[in-house]
Amino acid sequence: MISRSLTLSILLLASTVALAQKAKKDTLFFEDFNAKTLNRNAWNVEVTGHTVNDEQQAYIDSAATIYTVDGKAIGAKKGALVLQPLYKPGHTSKEGNKYDFVSGRINTRNKKMFTYGSFSARMKIPGGAGLWPAFWLLGIGNWPECGEIDIMETVGDSSWTSNAVHGPGYFGNTPLVHRNPFAKGIDVSQWHVYTVDWTANSLTFKVDGKVTYTVTKAMAEKYGRWVFDTPKFVILNFALGGGFPHSVNKTEKPYYGLSQATVDMIKAGQAKTYVDWVLVTK
Repeated sequence: MISRSLTLSILLLASTVALAQKAKKDTLFFEDFNAKTLNRNAWNVEVTGHTVNDEQQAYIDSAATIYTVDGKAIGAKKGALVLQPLYKPGHTSKEGNKYDFVSGRINTRNKKMFTYGSFSARMKIPGGAGLWPAFWLLGIGNWPECGEIDIMETVGDSSWTSNAVHGPGYFGNTPLVHRNPFAKGIDVSQWHVYTVDWTANSLTFKVDGKVTYTVTKAMAEKYGRWVFDTPKFVILNFALGGGFPHSVNKTEKPYYGLSQATVDMIKAGQAKTYVDWVLVTK
């Protein structure tokens, strides 16, 4: 009988090989995070100006929260991006708001913009109630009219990730949200490839090459206008606490949506999201 871990390895290998074959001729963007520092020709580092969803972190531009490593020891092909939240009580943003945590968020806004394509990232994510890393696409303009595509979100329960689509008339906890459970013996802390195939009429989400959820133009238009025909940029971020985690873990203290065990994990430097690579193809 084939073990779950062996099955996962086979699926990941098949998914990676298929993506590599496609990428040879159809690549629009590829980032393997092999440089010693973040490639700022492709990526912007966001600094907190306005915190949404009652999240508990401030985003800062720091090598302590956004950095690259030689990822071979952790299962990356070469280099890997690390997003790491830190406990920094009393951190004050330029707006004068105080936070007890800082973290990292990067995007390709106005540097690498895309309309349609296949968007994938290979990621390894920690579990812990209230940890909220994400890989997603966003348009320019007012939200939700700009359109948001959540390729991968997880809020600390290692047994599942979720997909969501947000636009005018369908945002927040809308009908266009789907939770993807992993098979027994597999969880979010292992390496996985998260993908969305975006066309003029549909968004098809995948984990390790397996389709998990599809949203069509007709489905979205039951609620509002389809806004997935304009350029979007890629975002990778690591949020803490807030509305979505709280809706799952119901934690109020010590922080909204963020448990004491997770705070201890952050303090110990154990809450790290790794990104092996990001690939966009036609």
